[in-house]
Amino acid sequence: MDNIFIISGPSGAGEDSAIDGLKKHFPIERVITTSTRKARQGESQGNPYYFISQKEFQKNIDNNNFFEYAREYNDNYYGVTKKEITRVINSPKIGIWKIEYKGVISAKKLFPKIIAIFLNAPLKTLEKRIRSRGNITDEYVKERLNYTREWLKHKDIYDYEVINKQGKLEEAIKKIADIINKHKTIKNKP
Repeated sequence: MDNIFIISGPSGAGEDSAIDGLKKHFPIERVITTSTRKARQGESQGNPYYFISQKEFQKNIDNNNFFEYAREYNDNYYGVTKKEITRVINSPKIGIWKIEYKGVISAKKLFPKIIAIFLNAPLKTLEKRIRSRGNITDEYVKERLNYTREWLKHKDIYDYEVINKQGKLEEAIKKIADIINKHKTIKNKP
């Protein structure tokens, strides 16, 4: 697990943008989460999730196929299969695992030495970013912010916190890259 790093943060923190920016610093292999949520416009199987039904997800739970999983704020399940973790562990690239705090808690129990980076921003900035996504309701924003407040109660599970200030994404990416450089293990291709 020494080539896999967790990047985690509440809605609006900018995890996907930061992960995309890290591609300038390292060859990246993303851990792809399996989800029961419906694919949105522009998404496809494996980008950004493996999309499956609730029934299929439950079957995977029953067969002990998940490394970790959790039911999230939107009543959908998200989890990473053991097969997926093995795929990324065996990659010569830097593995990036984007998960919510519940997943971080599970991952840390199984692999206490995995490095977890909390990407955060001031609450007002998070709210502004969520609202800028368009086509969202006040109820949705309230739900996301309440979940963020719950998330902030668990900041102690992370090894590092990086603040993604408005207009300073490159700064945040550089800080994350520095953390990864400090802890990464280079794998040689056979």
